[in-house]
Amino acid sequence: MPYVYLAISIVAEVIATSALKASDGFSKLWPSVIVVVGYGIAFHFLALTLKTIPVGVAYAIWAGAGVTIVAIVGWLLFGQKLDAPAIIGMAMIVAGVVIMQAFSKTTGH
Repeated sequence: MPYVYLAISIVAEVIATSALKASDGFSKLWPSVIVVVGYGIAFHFLALTLKTIPVGVAYAIWAGAGVTIVAIVGWLLFGQKLDAPAIIGMAMIVAGVVIMQAFSKTTGH
């Protein structure tokens, strides 16, 4: 169940961060509401995750997945460019999370 909580936390964080861009500096009401609610959900479920998964591992997965997914959302929804170094960097982040999950003894499983 902790990885389900972590996934919910990541999705909520991505939604909140994407809405942060759309809020235009908190000048638009509904995107601003989504930001506050989304981050509230994200941190709630991250806190539930931390009951079982070590904080360093959970945060590495949360941050790595969040950065990568937000960059993809920015590309798809906001037309932000992803050049080769950005794509390579995101691939390295994903590879790091996969390596940590597959081989680390500190991942809590």
